Amino acid sequence: MASTSAAAAASRGNGEAGRLRNAAFTLYSENQSLIAEIRKNMVLMKEVAVDLERDGQSQMVKELEDAAVELLGTSEDYTHFSAAIQSVGNEYGPGPELTDFKKLFEDEVLKLKGDSSSAPQNHPLLRQFREAVWNVHHAGQPMPGDEQEDIVMTSTQCNLLNITCPLSGRPITELADPVRSMDCKHIYEKKAILHYIKSKHGRAQCPVAACPKILQAERVVCDALLQIEIDEMRSMSKQAGHTGVIEDFTNLDEEEKEEEEEE
Repeated sequence: MASTSAAAAASRGNGEAGRLRNAAFTLYSENQSLIAEIRKNMVLMKEVAVDLERDGQSQMVKELEDAAVELLGTSEDYTHFSAAIQSVGNEYGPGPELTDFKKLFEDEVLKLKGDSSSAPQNHPLLRQFREAVWNVHHAGQPMPGDEQEDIVMTSTQCNLLNITCPLSGRPITELADPVRSMDCKHIYEKKAILHYIKSKHGRAQCPVAACPKILQAERVVCDALLQIEIDEMRSMSKQAGHTGVIEDFTNLDEEEKEEEEEE
């Protein structure tokens, strides 16, 4: 009788944890959609700012930049909320006492904010905004206070954890159907990762080196933010590529000089 009661209690606990995970996933997805909309609005704000700068409306550009900083701050808050929701949903286990979910969530948000070193003023999207405005009248010139290598470093910053699929080896920006693990945040080609998970019979460890997470097919998805972040990465890679072209031509010039000296 006692063992039957214990089994029933365990079953109820598992059911509660499952329902909580499902609810957390729903909230997480909604938050991701909001963050995606913020990213889209940042792109629109940048385009409007460029038009205003062309028209000499510098004060309006400044006001738009201030609004962009505020919007990115909101985006960071939503990012922390999303991570906290997912963490609480994944780690919750029913116990003999009532769980204070409000405190669990608030503690997790505080922890995530404490671990984060990012600030809206240093966000790569704000850097892109300022560069686009600066280039209206100063194309090819570094922004005030910047060295060329600082520009390259900032322009290539990215929120994506891996830049190539660990299974196919293809760059993330070239994947036809990219998906991301909800647990470790690594990105893969959908067909390749689903085949990999199926072949491992329930013990599919993330194929990224040193990642210990076990993957589940239903938790490898194309979330609302993924395609936007890939587009941002593609855009930043193009900017960085311009510097690479300059360096290549410099090397060619030096080789030609050496050849002339030898002759």
